[in-house]
Amino acid sequence: MGEAQEVQLQVMGKEAKEASPPRHENETNQPTIPQKRKRNSKWWLLMAIYSFLLLAGQSVAVLLGRLYFEKGGNSSWMGALVQPAGFPILLPFYLSQPKSPSTSNFETNLPSNLVLASIYISSGLFLAIVSILHSLGLKYLPVSTYSLVCASQLGFNALFSFFLNSLKLTPFIINSLVLLTISSILLVFQDDSAESKQVYRRKYALGFICTVGASAGYGLLLSLTQFAFKKVLKQETFKVVLDMTIYPSLACTIAVLVGLFASGEWKGLGKEMEGFKLGEVSYCMTLIWTAISWQLFSIGCVGLIFEVSSVFSNVISTFGLPVVPVLAVLCFGDKMDVIKAIAMVLAIWGFLSYVYQHYLDDCKLKKQNSNAAATEILITG
Repeated sequence: MGEAQEVQLQVMGKEAKEASPPRHENETNQPTIPQKRKRNSKWWLLMAIYSFLLLAGQSVAVLLGRLYFEKGGNSSWMGALVQPAGFPILLPFYLSQPKSPSTSNFETNLPSNLVLASIYISSGLFLAIVSILHSLGLKYLPVSTYSLVCASQLGFNALFSFFLNSLKLTPFIINSLVLLTISSILLVFQDDSAESKQVYRRKYALGFICTVGASAGYGLLLSLTQFAFKKVLKQETFKVVLDMTIYPSLACTIAVLVGLFASGEWKGLGKEMEGFKLGEVSYCMTLIWTAISWQLFSIGCVGLIFEVSSVFSNVISTFGLPVVPVLAVLCFGDKMDVIKAIAMVLAIWGFLSYVYQHYLDDCKLKKQNSNAAATEILITG
């Protein structure tokens, strides 16, 4: 009798074990694509920090970059170098990140080192091209005009995200794209040669073309970064954000250094520092703080892409649009004429149109979630 009960218990235990898979197997077979985070207080605090880093870093970096050229700096490659070269300040944060526990099945779903290296190197080389274009634009354009033209990157980003990240082009988004395009086109007719002593018509045109090209390139880079997070990296850690900031910056720094030495501009940096109007110490501090500001901007930008999307990151960047032109008027005496004022109003209008579309999407998502929760309660009840 006891033996029969023991055999019966063994059979029941075996059946229960087969019916429910092992916990370890169930966990390791879960998809590695990161899910949307809950928008709790911690998430909103993180969004505020990323947004502050982006806006503060962008404003300070642009103003200091223009200050470098305004007070005697003349090297376009040096102006490009300070954009990625501040990445070593992020190394302490990177090295302090805890290693995530790994399992064999999880590791097989991660990209190989070759794939990661190709992503970081290609992003860095592309960023080097964008950096030199931005440097030329900031060199030949007044900072207020430069900032207004950079607003067009939101339109380019939305366009590329439509093809790469399945962004829906709603009427409000299309309206935003049209307004930002018109805002940039208006500045073609702006002749700033009279208000900025060393900016001639030809250099103004070159600066404008380079800035538009940089905006298009950066918009594409942001869309590709979001695509990499979603389709390739598939992890949800702050270390991934640092990876996509530090390694491309390293590759970009090497590429720009090659350009600096190949062009021969490095030979004149000593004289440039001696002739800097604010002094040699101010020359070094201007470059150092410009590099630090760009890295703070990069952390904020990549963090927002990781948490939300590349377009949202660009929207926050465009939100700082009115700040730089106003500060440029105060710091560098840039003239805010009618064309610039109209361009700024159109750019802000385009930004608000895009934000309103995000508001509508969020309301729609909340309504769908509440309906789904109500349906689940009715079914379970």
